Amino acid sequence: MEVQETRVQTDRVLTIPNILSMARLVGVPLFLWLILWPEFGGPKSDGWALLVLALSGVTDYLDGKLARRWNQISSLGRLLDPAADRLYILSTLVGLTWREILPLWLTCVLLARELVLLVMVGILRRHGYPPPQVNFLGKAATFNLMYAFPLLLLSDGSGWIASLAAIFGWAFAGWGTTLYWWAGVLYVVQVRRLVRADAMAD
Repeated sequence: MEVQETRVQTDRVLTIPNILSMARLVGVPLFLWLILWPEFGGPKSDGWALLVLALSGVTDYLDGKLARRWNQISSLGRLLDPAADRLYILSTLVGLTWREILPLWLTCVLLARELVLLVMVGILRRHGYPPPQVNFLGKAATFNLMYAFPLLLLSDGSGWIASLAAIFGWAFAGWGTTLYWWAGVLYVVQVRRLVRADAMAD
């Protein structure tokens, strides 16, 4: 009976953690609109964009913590959480590159990692495996990048605050990019082992 209740809980859709993840997803187009509004003749809204990004970070922390504490880890949540992370990274890359805050080469490096991971997911599906779960290294990389991006956005100004934001922003961006690719390489190794095990089983 206890096992059955756990299974029902993990299959639920409308849980607090899932609602938080859905709210993060809704914030993605809002954030992108705020960050690009000045490029289309609107007022500079970086403060509001930073607020949306900060709320995304808070909800990202809460949805995982609450899901574990309340035993509400669900299949949908396992999809929503990394999807929201990647969409925020993608939207931030688009916005900051468009505004020439991020260099194009760094954007290409980060997007290349996503392309590699997409190929690995395709290979896993071909062999009947689900997408790899987000590991600690991948989460650490995402946290570094999510710290880097608002700091780099804040650096698009003048004064000592902008200068300080640039220093810390690029430091987080360097660590985040390194960890992002490191996690990607580990995914590739994991996929290779699974595919090789399948080949040996056949």
